[in-house]
Amino acid sequence: MISDAERRLSSGRPVSTERRNEPRDPLERHARLFWNNGTCMLLGMVRDLSESGARIRFGDICAVPDEFYVEIEGSDRVRMAVIRWRSLTEIGVAFR
Repeated sequence: MISDAERRLSSGRPVSTERRNEPRDPLERHARLFWNNGTCMLLGMVRDLSESGARIRFGDICAVPDEFYVEIEGSDRVRMAVIRWRSLTEIGVAFR
């Protein structure tokens, strides 16, 4: 039996998995994450950015806590961020 998702895929129509409230712009900018009053820091690369969040890529993300501050290259702001999802090399964050 073919599922509804398989039918949509086989029909040639795109199936959207987008759950964001606003679009993110693809880009490549360096990011600096820090926590523990600035004593811990990790460098990453911002891959997508919006006013409310970002997707950040790392070599290894096991040390990233659930909340931290992020400074993005080209911005004069340091923002509080909370992780919304994790993969092996990327995190999705929402800005507070």
